[in-house]
Amino acid sequence: MPKKIDPALRSQAVRLVTQHRSEYSTERAVHVQVAESLGASRESVRRWLAQHAVGTGVATGVISDEREELKRLRAENKRLREVNEVLKRNGSPLGGDRRCRSLPQRG
Repeated sequence: MPKKIDPALRSQAVRLVTQHRSEYSTERAVHVQVAESLGASRESVRRWLAQHAVGTGVATGVISDEREELKRLRAENKRLREVNEVLKRNGSPLGGDRRCRSLPQRG
């Protein structure tokens, strides 16, 4: 389970990279320096910048909050489909044939 990072640390990393980007020859170099100064990994700083770019509309994509919500909804959807299949297979009045089995049929 990933640990929660303080949002202030994320925003500080993004701010430092954007402020000092011109002082370094490569984007990776500024990520390494900011990561070391904040005690984070270079990959974390890179991801935070990518998420910031998506969140501000600079880049296209899905921000992590939306990604987590999609993941949760997909899991819930899968679970509900499985429950529906079980109900259909068991001939439950809640699934498949909608007629109640205990009532006599008209006709």
